[in-house]
Amino acid sequence: MDVTDIGNKEEGKVWHRKPAPGKGVLVTVVRTAQHAKTVRFLHVAFDTTGDSFLAGDHHGNIYVFDLSRNRFRLVQKTGQACTALAFSLRRTTEFLVALADYTIKCFDKDTKQLVSWMRGHEGAVSSISVHSSGRYAITTSLDMAQLWDLDTFQRKRKLNIRQAVGIQRVFFLPLSNTILSCFSDDSIFAWESDTLFCKYQLPVPDCGPQISYKAFAVTRDGKSLAAGGRSNLLHLWCLDSKQLIRVIQMPTQVRTVRQLEFLPDSFDGGASQTLGVLSQDGVMRFINIHTCKLLFHMGSHEDAISTVTVSPNGRHVVATMDNGSINVYRVQSLTQELNQPPPSKVAVVSGGGAVHLSHLKVQVRSEVVQRQAKRLGRRTHGKTLRPPAVCTAEDKENELPAGLNKKRLVALLKEFGEYPAKYRMFVWRSLLRLPENHAAYSSLTDKGLHSAYLTMHDKYPIKSHKLQRGLQRVLSALAHWAAIFGEVEYLPLVAFPFVKLFQNNPMLCFEVVASVIVNWGQHWFEYFPNPPLNILSMAENVLAHHDKELLQHLVDCGITSQLYVWPLLETLFSEVLTRDEWLKLFDNIFSNHPSFLLMACVAYITCCREPLLRCSQKQDFEYFFHHRNNLDLGAMIKEAYRLTGGTPADIHPRNMLSDMTPLTEGQYPVFNHYPEFIVEYQSREREKIRLQELEYLRERQEVSALRTDFVRRQAEEEAYFAQQELLQKAEEQRRNILAQEEEKLTEQRSKLTAMKRELKVKELQLLDATKRRFLKHQQDLRASQVQRLDQEISRKMDLRERETAAAVQDLEVRQMELEAQRRRLEQNMFKEQERTGREVEEETEMRTRRADEEDRSYTELLQCAETNMQALEESLAEACQLDLESHWQREVAQRLQQVDAEQERKREKLKELHRQTLAEEGRLADTMRDVAGRKWDDVMRSRAQLQEQQQAAAVPDGQRRTGMRSLCSTTGLVQRPGATAAVYVGTKSAPSSAKQAETNTVCLNSSSPSESTATNFSLDRGRAQLDSSERQLLKEIRERRQKMLDRAREGVPSVSQ
Repeated sequence: MDVTDIGNKEEGKVWHRKPAPGKGVLVTVVRTAQHAKTVRFLHVAFDTTGDSFLAGDHHGNIYVFDLSRNRFRLVQKTGQACTALAFSLRRTTEFLVALADYTIKCFDKDTKQLVSWMRGHEGAVSSISVHSSGRYAITTSLDMAQLWDLDTFQRKRKLNIRQAVGIQRVFFLPLSNTILSCFSDDSIFAWESDTLFCKYQLPVPDCGPQISYKAFAVTRDGKSLAAGGRSNLLHLWCLDSKQLIRVIQMPTQVRTVRQLEFLPDSFDGGASQTLGVLSQDGVMRFINIHTCKLLFHMGSHEDAISTVTVSPNGRHVVATMDNGSINVYRVQSLTQELNQPPPSKVAVVSGGGAVHLSHLKVQVRSEVVQRQAKRLGRRTHGKTLRPPAVCTAEDKENELPAGLNKKRLVALLKEFGEYPAKYRMFVWRSLLRLPENHAAYSSLTDKGLHSAYLTMHDKYPIKSHKLQRGLQRVLSALAHWAAIFGEVEYLPLVAFPFVKLFQNNPMLCFEVVASVIVNWGQHWFEYFPNPPLNILSMAENVLAHHDKELLQHLVDCGITSQLYVWPLLETLFSEVLTRDEWLKLFDNIFSNHPSFLLMACVAYITCCREPLLRCSQKQDFEYFFHHRNNLDLGAMIKEAYRLTGGTPADIHPRNMLSDMTPLTEGQYPVFNHYPEFIVEYQSREREKIRLQELEYLRERQEVSALRTDFVRRQAEEEAYFAQQELLQKAEEQRRNILAQEEEKLTEQRSKLTAMKRELKVKELQLLDATKRRFLKHQQDLRASQVQRLDQEISRKMDLRERETAAAVQDLEVRQMELEAQRRRLEQNMFKEQERTGREVEEETEMRTRRADEEDRSYTELLQCAETNMQALEESLAEACQLDLESHWQREVAQRLQQVDAEQERKREKLKELHRQTLAEEGRLADTMRDVAGRKWDDVMRSRAQLQEQQQAAAVPDGQRRTGMRSLCSTTGLVQRPGATAAVYVGTKSAPSSAKQAETNTVCLNSSSPSESTATNFSLDRGRAQLDSSERQLLKEIRERRQKMLDRAREGVPSVSQ
């Protein structure tokens, strides 16, 4: 096994010695860093051709390995481990890589440039699926899947799921617009990629063990889906019928399926039959899903496989091993059954949801299929073609590889006119017996492009760069194989249709073209560089035998076989036939003797007999044989068969051309059927011409450099003199311009002075207008302020009047309350007088009882004390009333102070007026106290008189009366040093003088006319004085405000002036 350590190299060869054809492992690639530490490879992805693949290691290095060219190179250093890789199908040089930071980046492998950077995942991206058109891609992580547009690299849709249900995988189905999503609960849904409409859900069997799907695989035609998980059972669905068609049970060694991959084949039409199953033991077993036969396996317990990637063409399998290396397997060396045609039997598959799961279960037979050389005598369940016991030489000649028979193929071809398009390439490979010499072909391609075809695109421009590179590659390999093919000018015309047909497999294309040249191009190069005159003569002899008239017409028109046969041969009919017609023709050519190609040329000419007979100009014939014409290909092929069977042996090309000889295996045969001296001479001449061209180009380059230098110097001199002249002219022009500018400047200065004068005048006018506007604005502002002051004053005056009215109403209410209280007190006094009269009567009646008189007197004295207390309370109430009046007056003064608090001078005046008011109130209070004092003096005099009368009336009881008077005086009289309340003192009078005592009893609030008039007069006079002072104060306030307004109006003109 060849092991390649790429180390820190950025490019090099994949293998240094060509692997043997029979080896299964082509090469093992490892990467060791410093200190012999192995760098593990993590993921691998093939491109669309299957000839190269990407590989990413856990250091973030991305390598591209080209198996067809045996080269590798480092294309990107991401700096972090990759979690998924994928090629972009639309732009073949771009690839996608998912990194450990949950982002996806797109790089170009040729330019090594970052194309785009996509973000949005919150977890590691586990897989990337690219649509077959290459426009869309789906990236999947555990919690979400996102659909990206690879043209704009913008996210189109986002699939979020519940945390309880994770996403296993989301991917596109091949050749369709369907997205398949698989979840951790074993549910599988199919969605329309454009509208994300759910098309269907695959039924998961309820019975049986739960598989817990982890791995999925779809065939290339998108019709079958295989799924596996934590079991040795595989479920196989038919996506057309949406039914589970088979349950495959793997051997007991398989406990968990880690990965599933279908192995494509060139003749299966996308319906892959071979399924690779990677289990937990690191072994990948390949089975046939129809026969359930174990075909072969890769890996072992010691050399376990981690992941596997299969190339799209099914030729190579790349496995990432557990030890971090990469193994590249050749599928053809692992098995030979994959290149055989389908077995000639029809497999009946049970379908439908009504079939029980046990009816669908098929167990894989554990015997491994060995190579065909070791199992010739083993019986199989399929129907195989067995050779007869006795083989003749003809049968051996008709036997083809892969169990085909040429005679039967020819019969099939004559029956249907062509081979099935699905198996045409396989049939051609079998008819031509291609050896598929990978090593020999690689040795030819390793030599690079041949010098004769480096500039082929100039002579043969092709729109498709891929097709052009493929054509260059095949032609260069042919030129390296035989030197003459570098000199043949028409070789691109011969090879182009095969390159276009086998553009995805250049090795097969090379071998097909080589087989055509060796067998159907016999004797073509004997007259090189001239056309093969011997071959053209054969065709002309056949035409002369079958259609002399047409040949005579061509001779009469001066048309030779080089004009009507050679264009068909050098292009292999690719210019005159369509693709389908060309394929049908070569089905017949490859199935017959090499002379059939010449018969086809003669048949084409004879079938176009009528239009050719009408042509007479050489240009018409040239155009006819280089462009497509109306031709029935079936009739032409029948004519070719007729000519083959009806041509005499002496002129039949079969006698001069050998039978078909396949290419040798291992190494390609030596091709020397050409005049070597001419080719060598032409090669030498070409080399000489090339050297002369190089020398001529070198001399021409030198002469061109000298001429360029001379022209440059001459141009510099001319430019110098021209520049000097221009400078002189420019200097004169500058002087004239300066003079003109000075004149203009003088004129502009005068104009500027005038403009400044005008501007000054305008400025003064504007200042005057501005000043007037400002004064007017100030006047308006002052007027608005005065108006606001007037409004404020009027508002305050209205408020003051309302407050005054409210205060007057309060005074009236209080006056009414006092009047009611006075009346209540008078009533109480009347009642007291009546009670006192009754007491006097009782005292008169009981005068005779001396013993009870003292008690009665004592009781009366006590009652008198109570009466005195009531009198004191009434005096206090009167004093409180006076205090309330003074409090009201103080409130009025305070309100007046609040109204004029804004002006300090008015505030001082108000304070002064308030002090005057308080003085008046004090005088009023003094007056009231004087009045009350006088009243009390009158009361005391009247009491003194009453006491004298009582003494005169009660002589016998003088001593006792004297004690009672002294007691009454001590208890009833109240000293009033400045008090404002009146005190009532009641005494007992003698029964004889009751009326006199009643008339002489005095009260401050008495209802007698004289006393009430005096009291009321004193109160009304104080209130009148208070009202007059208030009016005077308001008048002064108005006068002062008017003076302030006058002063403000006088101040506005002074400011304006």
